[in-house]
Amino acid sequence: MSQKIIKVGIIGQGRSGRNIHGNMLVSLPNQYKIVAIADSMADRQAQAMKEYGCRAYDTYTQMVEEEQLDLIVNASPSHLHFPITLELLNKGLHVLCEKPLAKTAAEVDQLIEASQQNNALLAVFQQSRYQHAFVQLREVIASGVLGRIVQVDFSLNGFARRWDWQTLQSNNGGTLMNTGPHPLDQALQLYGSEEMPDITCMMDTVNTFGDAEDYVKLLMRKPGQPTIDLEISSCSAYPHELFNVQGSNGGLRGTSDKLTWRYFKPEEAPEQVLVAEPLVNAAGEPAYCREELVWHTEEWTIDPDVGKDPFNHMVKTFYQMLHRHMVDGAELEITAKQVHLQMQVMEECRRQNAHIYKD
Repeated sequence: MSQKIIKVGIIGQGRSGRNIHGNMLVSLPNQYKIVAIADSMADRQAQAMKEYGCRAYDTYTQMVEEEQLDLIVNASPSHLHFPITLELLNKGLHVLCEKPLAKTAAEVDQLIEASQQNNALLAVFQQSRYQHAFVQLREVIASGVLGRIVQVDFSLNGFARRWDWQTLQSNNGGTLMNTGPHPLDQALQLYGSEEMPDITCMMDTVNTFGDAEDYVKLLMRKPGQPTIDLEISSCSAYPHELFNVQGSNGGLRGTSDKLTWRYFKPEEAPEQVLVAEPLVNAAGEPAYCREELVWHTEEWTIDPDVGKDPFNHMVKTFYQMLHRHMVDGAELEITAKQVHLQMQVMEECRRQNAHIYKD
């Protein structure tokens, strides 16, 4: 693999631009170098120059005019992701955009078109695709030991009140746009299809001080595919486990640190045939339909080194994938086309919750 160093400019030095992207990029000095940042706050500019040894600008327009950048990380506020990314792509610049990429599928279409017309890279920061537990979950499902998968639950629940800018619809805020891209990306990967599933969605505003939702219950269904039950709640004092998988031969449950699955092997199960008349036991007495199955139980626990900072592992894996793509021409594993379907789902969720989203 080539060790070409990619010159990066970061738009924004907030929780995402600095704490996620900046911190990771400086830890990969053989692959990336932060040469510039753009942020309107003077103290953040000074901090970036000190921490990264880079140049700092008041605006991203100044930065892209002055610098020769291989990649621009768009970590601006959510409602600016689409217009800024579109402008940069139309300038022929390569962009990695934070989630949410846009607000609508039509906006994603515009970004894809601009990317193609200007031969500019459009990458989307959906690092949860590389979550260790999710990768393991997919391997268990693919192994077939659970049989036909009937339902998969994703639960990102807790109890919290929130009052920042990400609680406002005008900022593309709310639970679905903020947290939702991660489990929704994972869920759509299980479908493995570009077709829109049937959607049922309920939203509510509970512990938020803004006008965007902080409770989401999303059901996705499609013939031949498992039902997806995705729940993101800020009012769950007793949170569910992150994953729960139901299959015809067994199931799986667990958290980001530990998964457990149990299953029976059909070849070890007693042979049964349908009995239409009432069941009786050996004594001729009424009996209940029951059998003894041999259960097999397996377990996965996250590697201790990864477990010290699983989020950092996801971010690092994403950036290593992006470097391979930009330098060696390897596959871009997370594409805007995939996010297009995600935006379609979110649009339908908003449409079904007109009591919150009136436009």
